[in-house]
Amino acid sequence: MSTICSTRSRTKSFVRKISSNRIFDFREDANPPFLFVSQASRLPCQSIEMNAWSVSFNEPVAYQHGLDIQRRLLKARQQDLIPDTVLILQHTPVVTLGNRGRDNYLLKTGDEYRDLGIDLFHAERGGDVTFHGPGQWVLYPILYLGGNEADSHGYLHNLEEIAIRTLGDFDINGFRREGKSGAWTDAGKIAAIGFRLKKWVSFHGMSFNVSSDLTGFNTIVPCGLVGEPVASLKTILGDACPEMPVVRDSLLNHFSVVCNRELERFEADGDLPPVLDELILNP
Repeated sequence: MSTICSTRSRTKSFVRKISSNRIFDFREDANPPFLFVSQASRLPCQSIEMNAWSVSFNEPVAYQHGLDIQRRLLKARQQDLIPDTVLILQHTPVVTLGNRGRDNYLLKTGDEYRDLGIDLFHAERGGDVTFHGPGQWVLYPILYLGGNEADSHGYLHNLEEIAIRTLGDFDINGFRREGKSGAWTDAGKIAAIGFRLKKWVSFHGMSFNVSSDLTGFNTIVPCGLVGEPVASLKTILGDACPEMPVVRDSLLNHFSVVCNRELERFEADGDLPPVLDELILNP
C-alpha cells in the first residue's frame, strides 16, 4: 500500500494509536491533515482475489436485529470462524445517528417519530444522521482489512466506487464530491456511507436509495448537509426504475469486482452454511 505520512509527532502518535487499539472510526467530516493516501492504493482493495460470502434478506429487517447480526458476524470474523461476509438488506423505517450525529439534525421529537412508525437509534458507526427504510438497500460488509488493505480512506473510496458503478448500470452519472462522503447524482445524494473498524474488521457500511419513500428524509437534516437534496433511482428514472433484486445483484457484482472478493451468494431464508445459520438465524 502506498501511504505517505507527515513526519510530525502528531502523525506518529496517530499511527501508534491505531496499532495498539486496532480501532478506527471513519467520520464523514474527517480528513486528517497528517495522513494522505495515494489514489493508486485505493482500487482495487487488494491484488489477490479472495472468496467471501453474501447473505441477502428478502423482507425488511428491524435495525436492532440487523445490528445484532452484524455484531455476531464481526466477532466470528475477528476469530477467523467465517470468511469475509456481506449482508445486504432493507430496514424497517428508522433514523440513525452516527458518532457525529447531533440532535439538532432531528426535525421531530421522539414521540413524533413513534407516531410516524419510525424507530430512532444512536449507532456506533461513523457519520451523522440518516434514514433507512424499505426500498433502500443497505450493504454491511464484514471484512478483514488488515495487511495492504488497512486503509480506511481507501475503503471509503471503494464503497463510493461500488455505488457509482451501480448507477452506471442504469445510465446514471454518479460522482463524488470533494470533502463529502457518499455517491451523488445531479438530482442529489443517493448513497450514504458510515462505518467502523474493530481490530481491522469493518461493520456498518453503505445505503443506496432505489425506490424508497424519501419523505422519511424530511424528518432529518440528512448527513447534516443543510439544503442538500436526496435522490433515488425512482426519482431519477420514474417508471423505468429497476426492481430491487436487479439493483441488489448490481451492487454485489460491483462489490465483488472493486474489492476483489468472489462472492458465494446466499439468501437468509434459504440454505445457509451451518455456521451462518447459527449466527444469523439461531443465535
